[in-house]
Amino acid sequence: MEGAGIPELLQQVRRLRIVAGRKVSDLMAGGYHSVFKGRGMEFEEVREYQPGDEIRDIDWNVTARSGAPFVKRFAEERELTVSFLVDVSASGVFGSQGRSKREILAEVVAVLMVTALRNQDKVGLSLFAGSIQRHLPPRKSRGAVLRCLRELLAARPVAEPGDPAAALDFLARVERRRGIVFLASDLLDATPESLLRSLRRARRRHEIVALQIVDPLEEALPAAGLLQVLDPETGRRAAADSASEAVRRAYERRARERERTWKEVFARAGVDRLRLRAGEDTAAALTRFFEERRRRIR
Repeated sequence: MEGAGIPELLQQVRRLRIVAGRKVSDLMAGGYHSVFKGRGMEFEEVREYQPGDEIRDIDWNVTARSGAPFVKRFAEERELTVSFLVDVSASGVFGSQGRSKREILAEVVAVLMVTALRNQDKVGLSLFAGSIQRHLPPRKSRGAVLRCLRELLAARPVAEPGDPAAALDFLARVERRRGIVFLASDLLDATPESLLRSLRRARRRHEIVALQIVDPLEEALPAAGLLQVLDPETGRRAAADSASEAVRRAYERRARERERTWKEVFARAGVDRLRLRAGEDTAAALTRFFEERRRRIR
């Protein structure tokens, strides 16, 4: 994707938009609407509980005073503000399944952007590595989505560790209106404690959804003999003897520990995470994610 000329870049944008459009099925669009819409953010009234009302909407203070259950009612938002924080650090250029992690995340972001546009929502984009590389404020138009995709595809990989915590803190400063935030990263260089603090701060105003991309080779090594490994963000090289069972087990153990850490971080932050493995069907993964989230909310 990187280094493309203008004609090639425009062709990539069109191709990505077409792919995204095909993958935005009615089922997924409906899932998006039921998960993020209809849970309005503007308080309207308190009224007596009726069969079918959500338990989570009960106003416990009014219920305690009156002796009968009452629920809070909210006016449905006409539109949402949907912001995308996308990691463009150089670790995203890696890929063992025919596409880089960066390309897979770009497709997922494109699908979500097209879905948001079809639901009449505003869409914004912030690209980050160790700092913010590009910021496009939320807008509601087809042209705004195309510009976001163009910037995403044109962005060059940055040779520095990605810092999703700093990206979340930046968005909290510039986007004051409540909205949905999709944080897309491989999280390879993120600091768990720092990210947990930033997630909790951001959740005071926004609803956060994490999109984590993982390549199978980051989970397990094949028995392929001596491997030379290059860190694209620091330039450091290392050698690993993958023929050694002890080396492979240690590698897999570290990967499992890393996954347990992130699972705990997002659970403690109260943030949903979609963990995407390179090579899987992204549309199917998104659809399952929305369906599971919808069932849990209900």
